[in-house]
Amino acid sequence: MEQRHLGRTGLRVSRIGLGTLTWGRDVGEQDAADLLKAFWEAGGTLIDTADVYGGGDAEYLLGQMMMRLVPRRDLVLATKAGSVPDPDRRFDGSRGHLLSALDASLQRLGTDHVDLWQVHAFDCATPLEETLQALDIAVSSGRARYAGISNFSGWQLAKAATWQLAAPGVRTRLASTQMEYSLLQRGVEREVLPAALDLGVGLLPSSPLGRGVLTGKYRHGTPADSRGASDGLSGFVAPYLDDAASRIVDALSIAADGLNATPLQVALAWVRDRPGVVAPIVGARNAHQLAAALSVEALSLPDEICQALDDVSAPVHRYPDQDWSTL
Repeated sequence: MEQRHLGRTGLRVSRIGLGTLTWGRDVGEQDAADLLKAFWEAGGTLIDTADVYGGGDAEYLLGQMMMRLVPRRDLVLATKAGSVPDPDRRFDGSRGHLLSALDASLQRLGTDHVDLWQVHAFDCATPLEETLQALDIAVSSGRARYAGISNFSGWQLAKAATWQLAAPGVRTRLASTQMEYSLLQRGVEREVLPAALDLGVGLLPSSPLGRGVLTGKYRHGTPADSRGASDGLSGFVAPYLDDAASRIVDALSIAADGLNATPLQVALAWVRDRPGVVAPIVGARNAHQLAAALSVEALSLPDEICQALDDVSAPVHRYPDQDWSTL
């Protein structure tokens, strides 16, 4: 699998990442083992998890498998901290919480460091410089090799990345930002992606298949074994089952037929090769689904197909995102 630099750093990662959101919850130990081994054998390196996935079970499962299935040195291990199971405070970006969470993650993962440590979300109740200091401490102490953020808006990303760049050699530069990005969700193109490109921060798209909708499996109903039919995730899928999404999926299916490919392959290739994107994070439930995603490695979309998909899925960006003189 092709490797790409993560932002403006020397860290290289596979251009498809493996997500573990459902590990320890919907994905059991055997399926998780099959996924990790298949990903590694295909040349994949970037594994993304978080301390809250499966209540910590995702990290624990991954740690167990690194001991007996896949060499730790072959993986770029990324995790996150900052989300908390507190209805009154969803995110805690305090230095104390983040560093304690990192120590707990390392214990579950069975390793002395992660390759990429990410702040899971912006915490408006904590001064940003305090949150970012936790990243500096993690890197300077050797517990993390690189640092990133997740779910930061454009101004939040720009402020955080600029703060870190203001003291080179003292503060660790942000390597990445993880955000939802797909043909069905292009909101990051408004401000996040331009800021990331300008500041040398690599984008790791989550839900690159539009929460599964871009595979085309919801075109004629909701499959009984899909996320859209499950009690826990039906609300997660529902926003992408409207008429606008249906038009995009129809266009995607037409493009896929013309390329002798699947809608999944075309959707994933589209987001993988967008400017600023380093590695979409795919969250397969089994090895069969993962194989379908990994098959995109050999696919490059013709310019006219990319343009057609851009047009049908284009979000409305007017003032002040466009040049005011053209409006």
